[in-house]
Amino acid sequence: MFRQMRRKDRQLGKEEAMELLQQGVYGVLSMVGENGYGYGVPLNYAYRDNAIYFHCAKAGFKLDSMSRNEKVSFCVVTEATVLAKTFTTKYASCIAFGRAKEVTGEEKAMALFALIEKYSPEFLEEGKEYIGKAADATHVFKMEIEEITGKSNH
Repeated sequence: MFRQMRRKDRQLGKEEAMELLQQGVYGVLSMVGENGYGYGVPLNYAYRDNAIYFHCAKAGFKLDSMSRNEKVSFCVVTEATVLAKTFTTKYASCIAFGRAKEVTGEEKAMALFALIEKYSPEFLEEGKEYIGKAADATHVFKMEIEEITGKSNH
């Protein structure tokens, strides 16, 4: 179903790729946009139980794209350093594939709190209040990981 990685010498194991998801600060969600063009958008995310959670506004290009085609990919790069003298880059990255599905209720609240825990851990109580006020103004999506690959050049 998914292609095999060409550069096997740089391939990471599944567990290492999942660790990159845990470490990443942001990722790029890629999907099929209008007129069949690819569309990638950087965003904050939370990783829990083999799934990537992210939010979006009640209207917009990302929401429109996912409503037309739920198949998406998500890429995280945890480090990238150009090694000019050797004409290469030191990096670690992963790409996950899955289907974006909206979540509601308790799962939505859990995902929003997971974002607070990741990005604002010193403001958990304030984050709970913020979620209570802002949750109705956002959609939350879950991408269950069907396939993940990782790659590094160290």
